[in-house]
Amino acid sequence: MDNKTIDEMNWRMRVFDSLSFPTLIMTPDRKIVMANQIFLKKYDMDAKDVVNKLCSEVFYRTSICPNKDCPFDKILQTKKGQSAVRWKTSLTGKRFWEDRVFSPILGDDGNVAYVMESVRDITRLKNMELSLREAEAFLEKIIQSSPVAIVAADINNSILLMNPAAEDLFGYSNREAITRISLDKLCPPGGAKEIIAQLRSKKTGGKGRLISVKTTIINAQDEEIPVELNAAIIYEDGKEIATVGMYKDLRQINTIKEKLKKINLQIVQSEKMASLGKLAAGVAHEINNPLTGILMYANIVRDALSQNDSHRTELGYIIEDAERCATIVNNLLTYSRQAHSMKEIFPINLLVEESLSLIRDQRILMNIKIVRSLSDEEMQIKADKNQMTQVIINLVMNAVDAMDRKGALTLHTYRDRSAKKICLEISDTGCGILKENIPKIFDPFFTTKSQGKGTGLGLSTVYGIVTENSGTISVKKTGPEGTTFLLKFPEEKDVAEDMFF
Repeated sequence: MDNKTIDEMNWRMRVFDSLSFPTLIMTPDRKIVMANQIFLKKYDMDAKDVVNKLCSEVFYRTSICPNKDCPFDKILQTKKGQSAVRWKTSLTGKRFWEDRVFSPILGDDGNVAYVMESVRDITRLKNMELSLREAEAFLEKIIQSSPVAIVAADINNSILLMNPAAEDLFGYSNREAITRISLDKLCPPGGAKEIIAQLRSKKTGGKGRLISVKTTIINAQDEEIPVELNAAIIYEDGKEIATVGMYKDLRQINTIKEKLKKINLQIVQSEKMASLGKLAAGVAHEINNPLTGILMYANIVRDALSQNDSHRTELGYIIEDAERCATIVNNLLTYSRQAHSMKEIFPINLLVEESLSLIRDQRILMNIKIVRSLSDEEMQIKADKNQMTQVIINLVMNAVDAMDRKGALTLHTYRDRSAKKICLEISDTGCGILKENIPKIFDPFFTTKSQGKGTGLGLSTVYGIVTENSGTISVKKTGPEGTTFLLKFPEEKDVAEDMFF
């Protein structure tokens, strides 16, 4: 062997030893012919412990390779490089990962003469990969179990993800949303573009963020649902790649707020009635005495005059106005709870019929079609019958005025079994109540009638009487087609009936 050949072999050995990874050279029958220094150092071996040994003897301490996934045979067949990931456990139970890269070295005949195996320690990389997978799995669990509806979409508004809470809110399955639904379909027309515009603006929580914005979404049944939206743009290398939105259903919250608002209004109403009731009682008593005297003396004087006396007409006007004042005083006394109250049990249908028959001037009902939609069931309430008659007459007269004395008046009684209540609805075909006036209609002295036509005590008195008799009154519906007042009372049963059952 000449010096040139020796120098070439030494040069190749130096290159082989300088490789960064532990490396072996093996024959096709898996016998090791060479190991670089970094391999010997890593596995704490001498060359004599490795050279001329089978690779399985070095790695597994056996002459038969137990690794069924080893790509060695495949290299001999395909003459192409292969790789395989292998792990092993230390005595302390720690797991180590290796990436083994096999490269064929072809001979002059084109067949595999040797196989070079490089071993790379990828434990750190593998641990990072496992940690990332665990983090991704944990994040996925958080998203999937979140009670908040979460929707992610790409920059073209195609849905990428819809968690179970979002499936319930929007009415689409995750698969259905991903395959055929765009973000635009989940919002009212133009809603998605408006949200993206707000996300890109620095005026709404900072660029790329949208915090606690009230908006509306559209579900699969085309229902509009009020929600609170928190959204963000997802960036990669400074470019927008996706958006994510978290939606909170506000329907229940809005319902609770509406109920609280009504309760607050009722409290305010009760406080008004309590304070004004004291004032009304004092005023009514002070006016009642001189008013009684005026009526008495006016009637005495009129009776003393002849039928042809011109002063009888003027006295008639005085008596008429005094009687009107007496009616107002009576309303004030009723409003302030000063009138005598006597509760009894009676059928609500009987109350309706008697109240209609007690309307003094039946002529005002001539052009009114009265519809009695009374239940066939025996339904009884406990209340002051005289007071409740006043309530129904008052509501009927209001309805007649609202219809300008022509139209249809419906009185409907029924049992609300779930609430254990007896209900009476009084409906007209009048002009309805303005939306802004609904919260004020039961306020004392509030009226929409022209001056001299009403005192504003009618509905407030009705409210007070109904409440005093353990009932409730509300506007069930109103609009250009008319108004419906709903009265509810606890159901009462006969004592004999209770004893029987």
